Amino acid sequence: MKYTRTEIPDVIICEPKIFGDNRGYFIEAYKENSLTEFLGYKINFCQDNESSSSKGVLRGLHYQLGKYSQTKLVRVIQGCVIDVAVDCRKGSPTFGKHVAVELSADNKKQLLVPKGFAHGFIVLSDTAIFSYKVDAPYHFESEVGIAFDDPTLNIDWKLDKNDYILSEKDLKNPLLNEVELFDYNINYYE
Repeated sequence: MKYTRTEIPDVIICEPKIFGDNRGYFIEAYKENSLTEFLGYKINFCQDNESSSSKGVLRGLHYQLGKYSQTKLVRVIQGCVIDVAVDCRKGSPTFGKHVAVELSADNKKQLLVPKGFAHGFIVLSDTAIFSYKVDAPYHFESEVGIAFDDPTLNIDWKLDKNDYILSEKDLKNPLLNEVELFDYNINYYE
């Protein structure tokens, strides 16, 4: 597994080695020991989630606060998405900045989105199957959403805005400056 820090160093691109031949391919999608060694701390993933979405579906931007805050390791099993992580750690040198990475069934890239970041994605292909690990369960009362089109974030979702398909909930999310945030000086992995 190859790990690459993005322009926001806590957000990591994970690229498995692909072993392919005329029969197909094989990858190690997750390797706890190598990720722990790279990060210097262990993430205790407790749940795997999967969603299916059609082209233009935009999910996000979401995160959870408190003891339910989540680290996510996300990947695409079918199709292609633009995956986005937004730094929501008040006091961080990269606060309000984001990373956008194309994840696809073809490139097999994954994105590690740590605690303290909002997460979202938009589907670029006709359909996509999106899979992710989390280290805390979903907790409705702890969930926070940020407007996908917050002008201070300036996210390029790669599709025309008229083609977006959003939930009613995501259409009503507030701006980044209106939500409860993480504190950059707190280590959420202790």
